Amino acid sequence: MIINWGELTPQRFLSEYWQKKPLLIKKGMVDEFEHQFIDPLDANELAGLAMEEEIQSRIISHKNESDWSVEHGPFEHFDQYGEQDWTLLVQATNNWSAETNELLKPFNFIPSWRLDDVMVSFSTPGGGVGAHLDQYDVFIIQGEGKRHWQVALPDDSLVNLLPHPDLKQVSEITPVIDVITESGDILYIPPNHAHKGTAIENSLNYSVGFQAPSAQELWSAFADKLLDQDLATARFADPNRQPTKNPNVMSDADKQALKQFMLKELDNEAVFNDFVSSYLTKNHHQLDIVEPEDEITPQQLSKLVEQQLVSIEPVLGLKSHLNQDKTKVYINGDSFELCPKTQFLAIHLANNEPLHPEILPSLTACLKNNQLLTRVINMGYWYILD
Repeated sequence: MIINWGELTPQRFLSEYWQKKPLLIKKGMVDEFEHQFIDPLDANELAGLAMEEEIQSRIISHKNESDWSVEHGPFEHFDQYGEQDWTLLVQATNNWSAETNELLKPFNFIPSWRLDDVMVSFSTPGGGVGAHLDQYDVFIIQGEGKRHWQVALPDDSLVNLLPHPDLKQVSEITPVIDVITESGDILYIPPNHAHKGTAIENSLNYSVGFQAPSAQELWSAFADKLLDQDLATARFADPNRQPTKNPNVMSDADKQALKQFMLKELDNEAVFNDFVSSYLTKNHHQLDIVEPEDEITPQQLSKLVEQQLVSIEPVLGLKSHLNQDKTKVYINGDSFELCPKTQFLAIHLANNEPLHPEILPSLTACLKNNQLLTRVINMGYWYILD
């Protein structure tokens, strides 16, 4: 799949629209060869995922604008919901469907650490979740069927509604985009732009969400790192203390000194870089990670590659990052030390590029590569495919 930008470019999109204003790109997502959008899965396959315990799913239905119901999966049956006014939403479908995961490639102009997931929804006529706000950027790709979308600009006068404990909505919106989307259309919606989508006919939608961490989340996770790794244990010191006239008043100078004392930990580049690389590669959704029953050794891996045509592939949805000096690669929050001999392999790992039989023999001829590969295999992040 590719994005048919028309007169736009990724650079112009980021400059004019990203986190600024919504955008509709008609026939924006197309197959490179078929020149049309091809659904990566159908409603039955999506329903099958919603039956799995480890996959987060919901069904939202309504009888009228004030009577809403929310049910959480896994689900066993769907017949009871009828033929209209309900929608099935499955989170992180890209972690379980290789075809859905391919939808991410056209968005590679945005760094992967900003990615949250691809949520897929199936809606019957009248189905939707009502007018609501999201705190993340989302590209909504229309699959089969048609949907009526309304998107508004940020509006402080909107009233928060809670028609169900698990469903947040807002009051009636004044749309600046009011369209019916068809297969392949892309609707980009920035954070805090209220929107409402209602299916006109049975339809599939693919929501590629990019969620940034909050300052609260970052500070909390950074504090956890300092505690877990027993860092920042030095105590505040004030060897140049001057007499105070009032011991019960904290001076601005003391406050600033304490502030700088705390910020000093953020300025520790090694600690901060390790923290942010680890935190932002940790997937917040369940992955299909299965650790092998019997761990493989570097020697066994080398022998296997010599004797069989095998590939080594990453699990779907894996987030990885190679630091700029190529001394560490981060995979799902875990860090792996590198040496010059493992840097080429680390590039493949960071890019989640399958290791095919054409390159595996040369890679596994190096013990350091074998040691790194067996670690990620034994942790279940990568697996052997024969």
